Amino acid sequence: MTWSVPPRRALLLAAALLSGCAAAGTPSPGLQGIARAESVFGTYLSGRFAQSETDTEAAADRLLEALRRDPDEPEVLNRAFAAALLDGRAEAQRLARRLPQNQAAALLLVGSEALAGRWAQAEQRVRALPRQGPAQLLQPLLLAWVQQGLGQTDAALATLRPLAEAGRLRGLHALHMALIADLAGRPREAERAMRTALAETPEPTLRLLQLATAVLARSGRDAEAMRLVDGLSRGLSDYALAAGTEAARRALLEARSVASPVEGIAEAYHALAAALRPQGANDAALILARLALRLRPDFGPTLLLIAENYAEERHPESALRVLGQVPPGDALAPVVALRRAALFDRMDRVPEAEQALRGLAEALPAAPQPLVRLGDLFRARSRFPEAVTAYDQAAARIPEARSSDWPLFYARGIANERAGNWPRAEADFQRALELAPEQPYVMNYLAYTWVEQGRDLPAARRMLERAVELRPNDGNIVDSLGWALFRMGDIPGAIRWLERAVELEPRNSVINDHLGDAYWRAGRQQEARFQWSRALGLEPEPDDLAKITAKLRDGLPESPAATAQRTD
Repeated sequence: MTWSVPPRRALLLAAALLSGCAAAGTPSPGLQGIARAESVFGTYLSGRFAQSETDTEAAADRLLEALRRDPDEPEVLNRAFAAALLDGRAEAQRLARRLPQNQAAALLLVGSEALAGRWAQAEQRVRALPRQGPAQLLQPLLLAWVQQGLGQTDAALATLRPLAEAGRLRGLHALHMALIADLAGRPREAERAMRTALAETPEPTLRLLQLATAVLARSGRDAEAMRLVDGLSRGLSDYALAAGTEAARRALLEARSVASPVEGIAEAYHALAAALRPQGANDAALILARLALRLRPDFGPTLLLIAENYAEERHPESALRVLGQVPPGDALAPVVALRRAALFDRMDRVPEAEQALRGLAEALPAAPQPLVRLGDLFRARSRFPEAVTAYDQAAARIPEARSSDWPLFYARGIANERAGNWPRAEADFQRALELAPEQPYVMNYLAYTWVEQGRDLPAARRMLERAVELRPNDGNIVDSLGWALFRMGDIPGAIRWLERAVELEPRNSVINDHLGDAYWRAGRQQEARFQWSRALGLEPEPDDLAKITAKLRDGLPESPAATAQRTD
């Protein structure tokens, strides 16, 4: 994604794209014959249910069968087309020709004409697209690529130039100007347009960096292109793996990421899909992604987007199948391997996840990411000594830690603390704060542990007050501040913050337990027992369960105020 769409705008775009192919409701009463209607209706409903569950294969099977039984019902036709498209079925092409008012069908047919080399017909279809919804945004991009397909580079650039010079989506149009100029062998024009695209994108994505690197390298700006690659390879982001080896870096500099006008159209579909997906328009994003794949079946960024969508919708097996389609030589192959391991982890296929991560760590001996993820896997399963070992190995692969590396030291600090090695844990938290001063989650963990140990309470309070300023709506951080005040004897202050924490995290056992303690110290024993009872019903940890049960029976022991004043 190289540009963003405001959330409300994203919803309107998604609604426009889906207006024909995923309308709400049930089939109209036009089905002929009661018995036949019931049969079709049952098949249709099962397809609709499969759609709601993002089970694209079952949805396509059921809805295409319903359409076969009643080929003239408009609602079934629209739904069957959407299901066929989302599952990558060949039937989508045939059905699209029966849906002249459907935007997704119109976009599919544009791509089909381009794929067949019928550029004049493709131009007619592009010019006939409705000036609303996603077609409105895509129309100039598609028209420019169709003109390039016709060999009209000047016309293609002229179509995009006004939009690249002014307007909210300058970066997107400048990017496609750069790609068209690059494909036409006009390096200077490509360079100028790509600089605009980069300037309009404060936080460039992996895809933009891939495209920009190759364009700048072919424009003779090798040093600048290498700086982009260096920037991409830094940090613990999964996408840094795309530049994790010398061969990968060389490929980024030499590859032409968009090698034809057809691939340019796929790039346009992918761009809108990537923009819509983070804003909750998953169905529309998936439709656009499938449109891109029909033009470029092995397009790694789009395959990864679809797989991530399936994973979020709790269809890990489908996500794994899609990831399997990414070519082994794709720049995203290491990222795909990391995603596969994450899916195995989510499916509790721990040996497969561990094997995948160790294999990737061996294949990329300089990359810390696989070992970081391995540490995360062990830590999530309370295998803390193994997590520490994995994190140690990851840290050894970072010759000079940067600010973006703070999560590694934070995670290792947690693992060390849970493994019973507080001196190393404290050093890790302090190192994380050196790399990222005032990182609220690190401050919270370190200060809360000090509070639990009854040491450095004034420093812990100051740190937590700052963390709350940075994250005022994080219930866990607010709880930590309230608990620090409780341990320091400021019961009214503790109650104020702990009540706020319970408002933010009402189903957190620890926070409710803390508020119960504060109420007890304030002499509000009935309210204290209520909070403890509530904490008991929120699945506390086994050690906490025993403590809460004892407090419900006996109340709190004498105030530890004197102990709380000790600062080591």
